[in-house]
Amino acid sequence: MVVSYKAHFRVWRGNAAGGELRDYDVEVNEGEVVLDVIHRLQATTAPDLAVRWNCKAGKCGSCSAEVNGRPRLMCMTRMSVFTEAETVTVTPMRAFPVVRDLVTDVSFNYATARDVPAFVPPAGLAAGEYRMRQQDVERSQEFRKCIECFLCQNVCHVIRDHEENKPVFAGPRFLMRIAELDMHPLDAAAEQGLDRQRTAQETHGLGYCNITKCCTEVCPEHIKITDNALIPLKERVVDRRYDPLVWLGSKIRRRRD
Repeated sequence: MVVSYKAHFRVWRGNAAGGELRDYDVEVNEGEVVLDVIHRLQATTAPDLAVRWNCKAGKCGSCSAEVNGRPRLMCMTRMSVFTEAETVTVTPMRAFPVVRDLVTDVSFNYATARDVPAFVPPAGLAAGEYRMRQQDVERSQEFRKCIECFLCQNVCHVIRDHEENKPVFAGPRFLMRIAELDMHPLDAAAEQGLDRQRTAQETHGLGYCNITKCCTEVCPEHIKITDNALIPLKERVVDRRYDPLVWLGSKIRRRRD
């Protein structure tokens, strides 16, 4: 037997010019997620409600929103985590401009992604000839699970609370990308004159990150962004700048080159 009840939802409605929270009572069935209820709301009461979604399987990252103030994927947030008497409030991601209702303009992230230099293949090797040991790629392999839902970007207070930081701070998703490339055993960026650690600090704002771990807490793929990417990248940047032995070694290598 299907168990159902009426849930009270508060959903943000509006556009870039402004908006408001509106109240809806909508049916919830056993086993459903927040996105199911939003779809039912569209089908029964609010056909003009704008919401972005695609796979409904937690892999496309499209249905990012804030549910009761916490950045979540709506398709991965089960209604069973709320009591039947609880009001469920759904709002758009706060760090990005609203397009309409629950849809936000996340183009900042795509522009930032283009600013991160891509993998530089080693000289003399063609695609398909790369050889790496599993132990050499285990650290960075975790970061490839990212579905680019941008929840980590949304929850990072450096971006969320300070719009002026966006031009100089790439955010956790893209600092993680830089860390991944810096850890890649075959990345030949240094041979091409590209210093990933230096650009992380001077171009992408690594120093703005104060490792609160909020990005890790909201990641639906459970990537340890802070512990496994951001902190190790910070440590390498600090070592080369302040450790006298590392500094001397870099000078010697540069002179030999």
